[in-house]
Amino acid sequence: MSAGVPQRVTVVVATRNRRDELVANLGRHEGPVVVVDNASTDGSVEAVRAAHPHVQVVALGTNVGAVARTIGVRLAGTPYVAFADDDSWWAPGALARAAAVLDAHPRLGLIAGAIAVGPEERPDPLNAVLAASPLGIPRGCPGPALLGFVGCGSIVRRSAFLEVGGFDDVVRFPGEEERVALDLFDAGWRLAYVPEVRAHHHPSPSRESDDRRQAELVRSRLLTALMRRPWPAVARELAGAVRGGRRGRRGLLGALPRVPAALRARRPVSAGTESALALLHGDAPATPHPDPVLPEETP
Repeated sequence: MSAGVPQRVTVVVATRNRRDELVANLGRHEGPVVVVDNASTDGSVEAVRAAHPHVQVVALGTNVGAVARTIGVRLAGTPYVAFADDDSWWAPGALARAAAVLDAHPRLGLIAGAIAVGPEERPDPLNAVLAASPLGIPRGCPGPALLGFVGCGSIVRRSAFLEVGGFDDVVRFPGEEERVALDLFDAGWRLAYVPEVRAHHHPSPSRESDDRRQAELVRSRLLTALMRRPWPAVARELAGAVRGGRRGRRGLLGALPRVPAALRARRPVSAGTESALALLHGDAPATPHPDPVLPEETP
């Protein structure tokens, strides 16, 4: 934690079995830090407590996936929370800049920052996608409006995040961001890309295979659709999984045990949010109805 940084943003780091990266990167964060450990077996908790005694560490007995971030947000004592992974950190000044933007836009629930990848600091391809959001920049919004984000590149208004329940134990990880983004948007909160808020991500060599991750993303999309999308959208996701070869089938099989929980949590989003999704996916006219989709921010 750097001296002199306004205590307006807490960094929440969820981790599991990446001790070396975690310990190396924690010192880069400005402001208070909460580490929530998902039942690591590599000594991560002990290492953090020894190397960074100022960091609050929560040692969980089981791996709860992305819910660990929600636990960290509940513990945060600041109005804003920045998410980071054990292999990522926020650039100097990014948190103060984000706090100023959130202060100036009271209906802004989430900032998606620009992400620089690896030692070469390559712009993440997602940066360009977010900058070109078909939702445009509504009046009073600090950047392109969004309906999605990446966990390690986002800063949330704590009250808005908790209002929509945070990350849930149905989707878990990865792909947990979609349901939160839908619920924030549906509740009238704005999500915006603000490239001046910058995160660094140096992907850990200790990562799951691409095949497994893609299958897990299929699983997450199916479960999110069950929780928040109308039945035709669920059918499209299901058909896509069936047509998706081995990855799609693995994702579908992985989703099946969680279907009852997803159905219990089912609460389809509004027609306005569905209209915004259609615009993002290229299934809607270029000029959507402005009121239900992107209501103008009032002072």
